[in-house]
Amino acid sequence: MDVILLERISRLGSVGDVVKVKNGFARNFLLPQQKALRATEENKKVFEGRRAVLEKQNAESKAVAEKLAATMADLSVSIIRQASEDGKLYGSVAVRDIAVALADAGHAIERRFIDMTSAIKTLGVYEATIQLHPEVEVPVKVHVARNAEGLLAQELAEKEAVVEAEEAAVAEEVAADAAEAETAA
Repeated sequence: MDVILLERISRLGSVGDVVKVKNGFARNFLLPQQKALRATEENKKVFEGRRAVLEKQNAESKAVAEKLAATMADLSVSIIRQASEDGKLYGSVAVRDIAVALADAGHAIERRFIDMTSAIKTLGVYEATIQLHPEVEVPVKVHVARNAEGLLAQELAEKEAVVEAEEAAVAEEVAADAAEAETAA
């Protein structure tokens, strides 16, 4: 079925695009949520009359999402779970758990906006994404540990890795400068 998009939808298109989608996707999601119109000649004329208003609304919602994303920069959440000695969790950490941890951190984000590649089943540090707008995403670090001491150890290990990387970069710069000075002399 051909539809005209009334808002930007990731992996599908932007406002005003005429795209071909499966009938069920159009009937069950796009049309009821007023994210699209059937691509008939009459609807194309109606859309052209509303195009400026729709684009303005999209720009406003994107601006709001960007402001919220700025407040959530470098966001990380910690989740404590029971695990076996080899680090496998008894259960898993899912989107629902991340939403609860975000709410505890003061960011009330609905579960449907959080995107993970798969459920977390071992201890460690993982990455999730919050989709505030089809054009605005915020990365979130998810620390999963057995207890608070494990979280501190993970954070210290991350900071040490960053410091070591910075020291290595400085050492490379010094070596390059020394090599350059030798060739110049």
